[in-house]
Amino acid sequence: MESRYHVRSISLPSRLHSCTVGIDEELNKLKISEALSTSSYKADTIRSGLFGLGELYHYVDDLLRLPLTQRALVQHQQEKWVGEVLDGSVRLLDICGTTRDLLSQMKERVRDLQSDLRRRGGKEISIGAYFSARKKVKKEILKGLEALKRMESKLGFSSILGLDQNQAVLARLVREICSVTISILKLLLSFLSAPASKPKSGGWSVVSKLMMQKVKVRCEEDEEKANEVESVDAALRNLWKQTSSKDVDVERVHIQMAQTRLEALEVGIECLEGGLECMFRHLIQTRVSLLNILTP
Repeated sequence: MESRYHVRSISLPSRLHSCTVGIDEELNKLKISEALSTSSYKADTIRSGLFGLGELYHYVDDLLRLPLTQRALVQHQQEKWVGEVLDGSVRLLDICGTTRDLLSQMKERVRDLQSDLRRRGGKEISIGAYFSARKKVKKEILKGLEALKRMESKLGFSSILGLDQNQAVLARLVREICSVTISILKLLLSFLSAPASKPKSGGWSVVSKLMMQKVKVRCEEDEEKANEVESVDAALRNLWKQTSSKDVDVERVHIQMAQTRLEALEVGIECLEGGLECMFRHLIQTRVSLLNILTP
């Protein structure tokens, strides 16, 4: 992972060099190999990545304002690497917009379920509706992940041989930036796409007070390893199993656990919405700057 986001330091004009150093520093901050290698990544990790991308795109804006950059883009606008930049900017905007809608839908479902659990009535129907909605959302998530994978596979496909030193650096930079942006968005979509299979019906028999405490401890241990979406799923499945239980205390514990995790997920989604909105605005600015440069 380290070599993937590394930008070589070479002799460049001072203003271009200043931008490339800033971009290099932000890319290094965005190295998230640990998060990429695990199936559980929490909202605050991804939120940090999204705001880190915002900082990165501040330097991109500076880079696009440089006459040297503008000349390179105009002179080579018919070449494939410039086409990659334009195509990538609009595709990333589309995926960001879709992801923003998915986060909004997810938050709405979470709030609906919280309201239903507070009323205590018809919890089986409410939980079933939540998982059904998650399945529908997951279909859109998988489409987004596939689109990002296709973008990733095309990065660097066009040759930069024959470009001068400055132009080659610019071409590599935009690819590195696009690559790390794709990685962060993949993490965000993967966060939302935790398994959403509907729990099977059927309850426990009589659960003792000791067993109730063990369940609570196990849930807390699982929560340390899982992200917010997975934690909610686990809590709801445990609550679903209480459908035939006559132990009111046990049910109360599971409802409280589900409510606590739903609240954490709602907070996490709102944090991600803020980070994604910041990212979305920067992508729009980048797209506008590119079109202004390349449109006569």
